[in-house]
Amino acid sequence: MSAVTVKLRRLDLARAGSDPAVAAEVQALCGRGAVPDRRVREGARAILDSVKSGGDAAVREANARFGGGRAGGALLVGRAEMDAARDALPLRVRDGLEQMIANIRRFAETELPVTRSTTILPGVEIERRWVPLSRVGVYAPGGSAAYPSSLLMGAVPAKVAGVGTVVVASPADAEGGLNRTLLGAAGLVGVDAFIVAGGAQAVGAMAYGLPEAGVAPVDRIVGPGNAWVTAAKLEVFGVIGIDLPAGPSEVMVVADATADPAHVASDLLSQAEHGPDSPALLVTWDSGFAASVEAELGKQLETAERRAILERSLASGALVVLASDRGGALDFVNAYAPEHLSVVVDDVEEAVAKVRNAGSLFVGPYAPESAGDYASGANHVLPTGGLARSCGALSTESYGKFIQVQRISREGLGAVRDAVEAISEAEGLMAHKRAVELRFEAGAGVE
Repeated sequence: MSAVTVKLRRLDLARAGSDPAVAAEVQALCGRGAVPDRRVREGARAILDSVKSGGDAAVREANARFGGGRAGGALLVGRAEMDAARDALPLRVRDGLEQMIANIRRFAETELPVTRSTTILPGVEIERRWVPLSRVGVYAPGGSAAYPSSLLMGAVPAKVAGVGTVVVASPADAEGGLNRTLLGAAGLVGVDAFIVAGGAQAVGAMAYGLPEAGVAPVDRIVGPGNAWVTAAKLEVFGVIGIDLPAGPSEVMVVADATADPAHVASDLLSQAEHGPDSPALLVTWDSGFAASVEAELGKQLETAERRAILERSLASGALVVLASDRGGALDFVNAYAPEHLSVVVDDVEEAVAKVRNAGSLFVGPYAPESAGDYASGANHVLPTGGLARSCGALSTESYGKFIQVQRISREGLGAVRDAVEAISEAEGLMAHKRAVELRFEAGAGVE
């Protein structure tokens, strides 16, 4: 096995104030987005339009044209096949999936919202009632890169939330076959319907339903996917709900000389493994430590099973960000807002307390991102493209909504009457004022 020399591209934040090119790169990194480009949006829109008007046949046609369809064209997997795949899982894999399910469920249960009532004034009570959604669609990447873990991350919290029907969509591989572990995971968690489709047509099938197959539209779609899935989710938003647009996976490691370079290198590689469009950033204020990490990357690449993919990913998406000090490093973290953030520094909790923008934090030397991907119980469907500035991880709350229930007595209405009448007059909405006035006229209403 030939030795590998790794030299990652470097970005020196200290030069941003004097070098316009460096400043522009920092701005581009922090201003990136998760939304696909216009051409993908337009292509996804065309596919969705065809699915909306053409139903099942349009989904089959798109599967045949773009890939993701099952051999023979069947759009649904039956319960018996999911259960058979579950029962055929190798024992070690089944045990791992069951532990994953249990851990996700345990954390998801802590996220369950509660219904609360507040008395604003005597006679004015507002209830904020939690209601689970009736039907949720979960997109799970499949085909040549099937992720049973993503299926569980989407389906388990739905079950915890009390969703009535959970619909999964996932594509078949190039030969029209379905990943058996993915199917087994669906059987373990008890999904109600499994649609075989990928990309925009899968989103369309969930959003608009499959009339011939008897699958009704869902209320919200969750889960990660490629640019076509993301674009389609954005297009159907407004007809149904979505969790968030999710771009390629991202990892950032903030580390100093107290960290083990081998650990840091392995964390960068574990996320770079997703592909050349997955950024992997090391943020440090120690250039010597960065060189040690590069040396470890070379060592680990020598024996890596997916060396070719990893080398392409590092060449296209890896970066060492050199900060002047710890404070500057954390400022960059918050500006970049990474999906996955590993923090391995001296006085780690102090540093973690200063992080405001990240999808999921991994604290200390024994918290690799892969633990969160599979078994810690935290959800791995996370905001990318800087959306961690405003969005959080997929959670139980994503599977329901709050209904406001207002209970107002005559006494309560009287207490707010002057405010309602004054403000409705100021806005020129006199029928609003009248709706209050008439309730206090002689003989009006019921005591």
